Amino acid sequence: QVQLVESGGGLVQAGGSLRLSCAASGSIFSANAMGWYRQAPGKQRELVARITSGGRTNYADSVKGRFTISRDNAKNTVYLQMNSLKPEDTAVYYCNAEYFSGGLHTQNYWGQGTQVTVSS
Repeated sequence: QVQLVESGGGLVQAGGSLRLSCAASGSIFSANAMGWYRQAPGKQRELVARITSGGRTNYADSVKGRFTISRDNAKNTVYLQMNSLKPEDTAVYYCNAEYFSGGLHTQNYWGQGTQVTVSS
């Protein structure tokens, strides 16, 4: 089955930058979409950014203009460039990959998460 491995998290000061990477393996098919979600303690998981195999993107309003998602379909890898980081960006960031499982139904796979901490 599909496995996702994230990397690139860490501790940075406000205004700094980080680049997250996520590689998917275990499927001979490319994901229909890949994305990044985040979750802080006591908070609900929320969408940060998502990109389809065709390059269509979605961003949370809170990160528009600061974060950029990109994807290398040949490598089954998705990236998240995070600039101008704010303390409120602090969370565990999870990679997500969406595959068609039949018809229009999809199956989601998740990485283990990588911690991003932004200090003030």
